[in-house]
Amino acid sequence: MDASIDGVKPLPPLQIGDYTIPVPIIQGGMGIRVSANGLASAVANEGGAGIIATVALSLASQYYQKGKDYFRANIKALIDELALTREKSPKGIIGTNCMVAIKDYEAMVRTSVEHGAQLIISGAGLPLRLPEFAQSNPRAALIPIVSSLRAASLLAKRWLKQYKRIPDAFVFEDPNVAGGHLGVNRKQLFDAQHGSDVVVPELAEWSRKEYGDEIPIVTAGGVWDRKDIDHALSLGAKGVQMASRFLCTYECDAHPNFKQAFIDAKEGDVVIVDSPAGLPGRAINTEFTRTLFRGGEVADHCFATCLEYCLCREQKEAFCVAAALHHAQQGNMTHGLVFTGTNAVRHNKIVHVSDIFDEIRAGRPAPS
Repeated sequence: MDASIDGVKPLPPLQIGDYTIPVPIIQGGMGIRVSANGLASAVANEGGAGIIATVALSLASQYYQKGKDYFRANIKALIDELALTREKSPKGIIGTNCMVAIKDYEAMVRTSVEHGAQLIISGAGLPLRLPEFAQSNPRAALIPIVSSLRAASLLAKRWLKQYKRIPDAFVFEDPNVAGGHLGVNRKQLFDAQHGSDVVVPELAEWSRKEYGDEIPIVTAGGVWDRKDIDHALSLGAKGVQMASRFLCTYECDAHPNFKQAFIDAKEGDVVIVDSPAGLPGRAINTEFTRTLFRGGEVADHCFATCLEYCLCREQKEAFCVAAALHHAQQGNMTHGLVFTGTNAVRHNKIVHVSDIFDEIRAGRPAPS
């Protein structure tokens, strides 16, 4: 048994499928290219699981030249990101986040498992066919993101019947505090019944009773420090997914302007936008969102038909979410959308990923 650090009990490792994650932290996938090889490898080297967000990876790559090259370029860019992450973290646990809602979902999953991803995290829709797309590597751990016990139960039964396997874990994403696209509609936001304190114990009890505790529950949304992790584990979760906490790190793959937006953010600067994907999304209030809210002109040209369903493409409404996220990652805050969780305003400086892990292992409170 590991010795305690200054009386602080060590965090238990997180076992998902064939893989043991020494520190029970999965870094959340953040697109576009906010969590790429730099951040993912740094987290993996600290004992967490580093996750590459696969959506629209090609936009800042050498491969994307024009609209028709988009999907082919995404595959090549993902292969590069996986290779670079593994080069930087030879022994770490690495994976990808593949959104069901994107048109090249199948290609992103297949490319991931064929090029070394150990974990596939999949949300923004129910990943009903994920085992089929990942079958070339049976060791790859498959982890759906769900927003309710009902969704988890439906998916587990479907996979067991159709593929003779169950999910290796579930990530529950709390829509009341999580960043980016949220798994409920606007009317359901901020309802305690959809939050971690209610749903995580339900999922943990269900996993224990129905599957002998073989499906670990990982909770996401609002996890910032050791206190939050300990609380999540007390609810029955086996681990946590952290995303926003890693945004203001030297290793985060976004532009310095992107990170500065968080350091400058004040109370009230976290807003809800209506994404053209048909979901609410949580973001920092930037010049882009202010223009959006007052009905001003924002980029509304669909350049790649990247989403299965998109109001920008089909009804000429809203904006191109891929373009807006890409602009932000590149440092263009005037035209950029910056997704975040509710903890955005807690950032006050740029730190190393290792600093965050040292603080969490030692049980120190997060700097204020």
